[in-house]
Amino acid sequence: MREVPDAQRGGAITSADRPTLTVFVSDEASEAAIRGGLGDVLGMQIRRGTVRTAVKSLEKEVTPRILIVDISGVEDPFAALDDLASVCTPDVRVLVVGERTEIGFYRDITRNIGVHEYLHKPLTRDNVARLFAPHVQGSSDVGQDRGGQVTVVCGVHGGVGATTLAVNLALQLEEATHSHVAILDLHLRGGTAAMMLGARVTSGLRIALEEPERVDSLFLDRVAVPIGERVRLIAAEEPMEADTCPTEEGVRRVIDMLRQRFNHVVVDLPMPPGPVEKLVLQRARHVVLVLGPDVASIRDTVSTRKLVSTTGAPGRVMTVLNGAGRRGYLPDKLVAEGIGAAPEVVIPDLPRQLPRAANLGRPALRDSPPLRRALSQLTQEIAAVRAAERSRSLFARLFGRGG
Repeated sequence: MREVPDAQRGGAITSADRPTLTVFVSDEASEAAIRGGLGDVLGMQIRRGTVRTAVKSLEKEVTPRILIVDISGVEDPFAALDDLASVCTPDVRVLVVGERTEIGFYRDITRNIGVHEYLHKPLTRDNVARLFAPHVQGSSDVGQDRGGQVTVVCGVHGGVGATTLAVNLALQLEEATHSHVAILDLHLRGGTAAMMLGARVTSGLRIALEEPERVDSLFLDRVAVPIGERVRLIAAEEPMEADTCPTEEGVRRVIDMLRQRFNHVVVDLPMPPGPVEKLVLQRARHVVLVLGPDVASIRDTVSTRKLVSTTGAPGRVMTVLNGAGRRGYLPDKLVAEGIGAAPEVVIPDLPRQLPRAANLGRPALRDSPPLRRALSQLTQEIAAVRAAERSRSLFARLFGRGG
């Protein structure tokens, strides 16, 4: 397996190289007021442009801790802020400047949309110092009550391809949404996510789960392995003889930290669930059950659905039939009858492509159009839930305060 060199880390989400403050303003006078009002902020970057410029730049760059954007002249600022939300990590604090002066607009953008502060032009050094500077200086508590979406992927029993699905789903989510995505493999012993991605992991995840007091702000820097510009893997490969003892508090802290730094957290979850796994299920927006075309999968899918419902998991449960059409196994119609409904996603049998990809440490998504087509249905289903909630904007749900 290979370890990703520093030169390939792209937009690595690490506190060491993450800008403190990035500003996008469209005019020189506003830039001067911001410089004068904020003074010398270590790591501050000021660029000429609007929120649209910010969206294009942050598609390829690390999200700063604090972001000031200009909505002057933007036809639909709320749509533009939604676009901004899709390319930033959820823990960013966003301050906005613009030309609108109505009190109703101010209330809408700061209360309903979730922007932390809004200033109308012309900006003055005094207003910037009074209203923006406290957010810049007191950013240590950013993101305590917001976070990304958790999607749990679990096999109804071993060997049905849940890890393959989780890994490739995460990659397709990043590709389709340009979001920051984390893959969390909670199979501490015998997990294969790192192997499938050709990545080398450390024992950091196990330590974090067993000793939550050791999880600090540098946890992701030490543990998360860059897979692409916006995808990180958090996994462990403990020996089989290791006596792993993850704690509920450890899992809670790891999940919460990942939700603050990533728009999507895809969890490869061991089954059946113990107390730790049940805690993860309770935080999931989606629970994806992976089954094979066999009698044992039918039995275990029915049982797992009931089990998930007893955990109080609020997320929608979806079923994925993997290996459909496999010679000597059950036809799709019998599987649907057995589990009581047709699976939401059907992945055809790919006896050559999936094993070859796993052995090469190369994501199967890149070389398998059938897998890509099948997973696109799941990706769209996950994204559609978010898009349907436009009554509260994407920006507000990712960055907004409270609720």
